[in-house]
Amino acid sequence: MTTIAGWPVYVAPKLDQPHAADAIVVLGGAHDGREEVGLDLMRQGYAPRIVFSNPYGNNDKKMRSICEGSFDFPVDCFVPSPSTTEGEGFEIERLARLHDWNTVIVVTFVPHISRARYIISRCYSGELLMVASRPELSLRTWAFNYVYQTAGYLRNLRAGC
Repeated sequence: MTTIAGWPVYVAPKLDQPHAADAIVVLGGAHDGREEVGLDLMRQGYAPRIVFSNPYGNNDKKMRSICEGSFDFPVDCFVPSPSTTEGEGFEIERLARLHDWNTVIVVTFVPHISRARYIISRCYSGELLMVASRPELSLRTWAFNYVYQTAGYLRNLRAGC
């Protein structure tokens, strides 16, 4: 029964249709296609700037190629503090206040969407559009994410912004 209850939260969460926004923010995590989704949204003109959370350190080749790369649009990167979705929420709110953002598109992957929406909406007061990459995940990875995301919800019940 608990597996069925988790279906709309982890497997088929509410996703938003992107529209014009002030920024696109790509959350850190497994390199599961979220970076490419964020860059594609940027190329389609949904926002004037894209920001990547980079909790990986300088040894991550993918993020180094993005954060130090050359694009036809502004790309910024930040290290969340703490290195969690909550830390990313803090930074989104800080950047929104600093740059007067009213609408932000946040990109993560499907199993993380609902929990990310819950956490970031507690930090960021503007319009939040949640968009996801949809990588092919094994049954084992789905099971891991079910447990991991549930534990994350429990951990964040007392956390706040």
